[in-house]
Amino acid sequence: MVPLPMRVVTPILLALLLASAAVAVTTVTVARSPDSSVPVAPSQPPPQADAPRSYPRLPRDPAAIAAQLAVLEPALRSAATPVDLLPEMGHRQQVIYRRLAADPALAVRVRGDLPVRWQGVLDRHLAARREFLAMRRGGPRSAFVPAWRIIPPEPAADLLRYYREASAATGIPWQVLAAVNLVESGMGRIDGVSVADARGPMQFLPSTWAQRGIGQGDIRDPEDAIHAAARYLVRRGGLQDIRKGLWRYNNSNRYVQGVLDYAELLRVDPQAFTGLYHWEIHYASAAGDLWLPVGYNQPTPLAVTTYLERFPASAPPGG
Repeated sequence: MVPLPMRVVTPILLALLLASAAVAVTTVTVARSPDSSVPVAPSQPPPQADAPRSYPRLPRDPAAIAAQLAVLEPALRSAATPVDLLPEMGHRQQVIYRRLAADPALAVRVRGDLPVRWQGVLDRHLAARREFLAMRRGGPRSAFVPAWRIIPPEPAADLLRYYREASAATGIPWQVLAAVNLVESGMGRIDGVSVADARGPMQFLPSTWAQRGIGQGDIRDPEDAIHAAARYLVRRGGLQDIRKGLWRYNNSNRYVQGVLDYAELLRVDPQAFTGLYHWEIHYASAAGDLWLPVGYNQPTPLAVTTYLERFPASAPPGG
């Protein structure tokens, strides 16, 4: 398959989105720095409360999925892409990779139809996602949705600045901090307390935050939390061996490898940040891969069946 020229990306993508009834959830204003390898997004207004929402519906045919990825990947990196399409494109990209990670046979067929330029990108995404799938393999999926609140993330430009400033202050690569932020809270979208009592965009235990020289400021503030995470990784040996530092963040070799896979994706291809930034919150439940959009707010756990009766749009298409 020959990569599509950038001048036809937007019309084709728009047709794909209309055909699948996909609707952007948020609108983001994005600019590019003079260095085209560095994505910059100066602002993100809050979404409209009554904005229509749609879970991306994917084709069944592997070649059609590959064709969508061949459009999405360059469009997510192009300054010519209309900014109001970025949220839907990022979400669709995310759903594709989640589906392929869970279906290795389908992933092989899609990869064979994908332009060579994007095969390595697909490989890194699937490697990362499969590490996290393996962390819970064999365990029962939850019959309850979590007691979370899903909020818009900080503007992308601000997050990038926090990562880079924390990296400059500590020596921990900014890509590692971004990957931890993505994995722990969807870059700050999850506002809630974990079953282990961790909280904030970098999911700190209050006891860890209270350690001398780690937590400074507000555990729920993205800037404070990102800097604290960098200091914590340094204290746990991350400058000598980043794997050691990450293992202390979460005592799982699969967690460590998954974070490093996402960090490597960003190191090789910094513009991949735009897609990751627009990923939504998905929750692996007994009823499938539920989408919890911005505005989701459950003060206590709720039965999945009850939640889906109230919010059927959160269910994956096809059940």
